[in-house]
Amino acid sequence: MNLSDRTHIIKEIATQSGFDYCGITRAIPLDEDARRLEQWLSRGMNGEMKYMENYFELRVNPQKLVPGARSVITLLLNYYPAVQARQTDNKISRYALGEDYHTVIRTKLNQFLACIKEKLGDINGRGFVDSAPVLERTWAQRSGLGWIGKNGNLINKSSGSFFFIATLITDIELEYDDPLAKDYCGSCTRCIDACPTGAILDNKIVNGSQCISYYTIELKDMLIPEAMKGKFDNWLFGCDVCQEVCPWNRFSSPTHETAFSPIPEILNFSTQDWEELTEENFKKIFRHSPIRRAKFSGIKRNLRFISQ
Repeated sequence: MNLSDRTHIIKEIATQSGFDYCGITRAIPLDEDARRLEQWLSRGMNGEMKYMENYFELRVNPQKLVPGARSVITLLLNYYPAVQARQTDNKISRYALGEDYHTVIRTKLNQFLACIKEKLGDINGRGFVDSAPVLERTWAQRSGLGWIGKNGNLINKSSGSFFFIATLITDIELEYDDPLAKDYCGSCTRCIDACPTGAILDNKIVNGSQCISYYTIELKDMLIPEAMKGKFDNWLFGCDVCQEVCPWNRFSSPTHETAFSPIPEILNFSTQDWEELTEENFKKIFRHSPIRRAKFSGIKRNLRFISQ
């Protein structure tokens, strides 16, 4: 089977597996990204996310993750909700309204890889969804699926940025997509100007240790710095401000993935409901939700902080 036919089959399988976009690029060391990541870490912009300092070589060289790696396949899955939550007093990032994307995408990835093996033989490959040190946005950009915006998100020209990114590194040779030749952010600075905590810097650098998502999800300390008081804009879990103001997200369309339909309680919870939520009910309601990552104690801490 020639490269063109093999590549066509893989992209067909990606669509059949429920992914919205599929792009493919050559598996090579990401030397430029390695330098940028090293500088970012040296400036402490990862805050308490110390795991980002681990496995540096694996992050920038796919062949360290998959011996003999030749191709990196990037898959995008739209999560923009068809039904919008009542985002006023206690806001939840759109990606966390439904089921945990790790579980949903892992199932799709396994199906995707199994179908490829069925069609092309016993290839060697590994799929990743935030489960290993993979620079998925860089691979997506190199695969022609979009460009990296000033807010650090991958932006697709046709559909915006409300996408999860999955990566499959494999040892088969394929035809490769051309990276997008242009950065379409241009002189726009809406995301920089709108960021409540000033976490988005110029030159596409995001200070992760100043992001609301960092404070409400990653920070394990039970005290959020007083300097952040009044800057959270009522975000209880995560933050979508930089995506909400992005002009390219006017092209966002509702996801077809039913697993990402908002959990009813998120749609309807008032501040009082959140305040009266018990740990037992928290575990029951959010057992399949990304919100459980913050834990009951973290959600209560965030609620106290934005309510003061």
